[in-house]
Amino acid sequence: MSTSPIEKFQTQVSIPKGVTAAFKKQMLEVNGPLGRTYKNFKKIPVKIEVRDDTIQIHASGFRKRDHSIMNTARSIIQNLCEGVTHGYTLRMKVVFAHFPITVKVQDSKVLIENFQGERSARTADIHGSAKVVAKGEDLTITGHVKTDVTQTAANIQLKTRVKGKDHRVFLDGIYRNDFTVGIEKA
Repeated sequence: MSTSPIEKFQTQVSIPKGVTAAFKKQMLEVNGPLGRTYKNFKKIPVKIEVRDDTIQIHASGFRKRDHSIMNTARSIIQNLCEGVTHGYTLRMKVVFAHFPITVKVQDSKVLIENFQGERSARTADIHGSAKVVAKGEDLTITGHVKTDVTQTAANIQLKTRVKGKDHRVFLDGIYRNDFTVGIEKA
C-alpha cells in the first residue's frame, strides 16, 4: 500500500491560542476563555493524540466509512475549540396571530404562556450551560457548547408545535431566526 492512502486517514486540528486540551480515558477536555467542555469519544472509533498545539486524529481503518467518521470527529473537535473561544448565539422569534404568546425564563426552564389561548404554561428545558434571555418577541440563546445551544432551541420550538391543525394556516410558535458564532449581548 502506498503512503497516500495512509495520509488520507489521518488529520489534525490546530488548538487556538488560549485554549488547552487534554485527552484521557476516551474523554476530550477543552478549556478556554469562555469555559470548559467535554466530549466522550468512547463510541466514536478514532485514535486521538494531543500534542503541543495540535490534536492528531487517526481513523481506525482504511475504508470510506472510517474516513467519514474521522472527519466527523474533526468537526466535533473544531466546534469544541470554537465554542470555548468565541461561543454561540442563536436567536428565535415568537410568532402569533391572535393570542399573544409570552415567554419567561425560570431557573432551568422556559415558560411559554398563553400559547393558542391555553391556561397552563408549556415548559421547555434549558440544556446544559446554555443561557436564555427573553425580550419581547425575541429569544436569545447563548453558550459555549454548540450542542447545548441548539438542543435548547429545539426543545423550545418543539413545545410550540401545532398538532391536529393545518400547519400552513396556524403559524403560531417560536421559530429559529439566526445562528452566529460569537456571544452577543442581548
